[in-house]
Amino acid sequence: MQVYLAYGLVVLIWSTTPLAIQWSNDSVSFITAVLMRMGLAAALALVIVAALRRRLFAQPGVWKVYLAASFGIFPNMLVVYWSAQFIPSGLIAVIFALSPFVTGLLSWLILRENPFSPRRVLALMVALVGLCIIFWDQLHIDARSALGIGGILLSCGLFSLSSVSLKRLDQGTGPLEQTAGALLFAFPGLLLSWWLFDGQVPQALSTKSLSGLVYLATLGSLLGFTLFYFVLQRLTPSAVSLITLMTPVLALLLGTLVAGERLSPSLLGGAALVLLALLAYLDLGVDRWWRRRMAAPEVERV
Repeated sequence: MQVYLAYGLVVLIWSTTPLAIQWSNDSVSFITAVLMRMGLAAALALVIVAALRRRLFAQPGVWKVYLAASFGIFPNMLVVYWSAQFIPSGLIAVIFALSPFVTGLLSWLILRENPFSPRRVLALMVALVGLCIIFWDQLHIDARSALGIGGILLSCGLFSLSSVSLKRLDQGTGPLEQTAGALLFAFPGLLLSWWLFDGQVPQALSTKSLSGLVYLATLGSLLGFTLFYFVLQRLTPSAVSLITLMTPVLALLLGTLVAGERLSPSLLGGAALVLLALLAYLDLGVDRWWRRRMAAPEVERV
């Protein structure tokens, strides 16, 4: 039950981050926003680890786990923020929907596990169609969009590689330690990138930027990453990668409920397809129940 609760919380938290990212960029550059977000999250994580009297490097070779986890932050987060300048959020969501395919391929190559079956491939394709229906009006591609598409494809690969590598290197490291270690290993790269490509210290932060950064650091990064690593230790990378299918749909639904956005027929239809595809992919026991039912003696079915 704990793992499913954590899974749901990750989906909920990461569904709210697009709006928080927009807010955090209100008065600072995207590089500065990422650096401040991850820097604050790293500081908080290290303080909590120290307060709980835990050690980050208690196990030999644990640095490999932190390095693999850090790929999901640096360069991944910078790539996402940079790419978002060239393509709309809808197209980003559709491209990220390829994550289960990429994760499955890497699981086969690295973990020697084949998560695919004809039913699951069909389910992923249906989910992709559902997202395309939802974001159809944002799927117009021009020459400028090629940069953004290439960046998100790279981010998709980094996200999947980080998840699969963590599964292969699993040493029983606690989720909180993984979060602190990943942020610690990612921060130097973020700081160097900021120094090379920006280097401007913000003179003042708007209320939107400050609230967005605090939310992203505490919930989006510290809590979100800790729950994500907790789930990843207990589920397959392919199952965890389905988060990328759920978050854009939930983000739109939250926008409808919270921000009063219009609930369009395309949103309802696309969301229904994604939900059906997820149920088919996860196989929540329906097939097994049906096979047992049909195999039971006739007198038992009467």
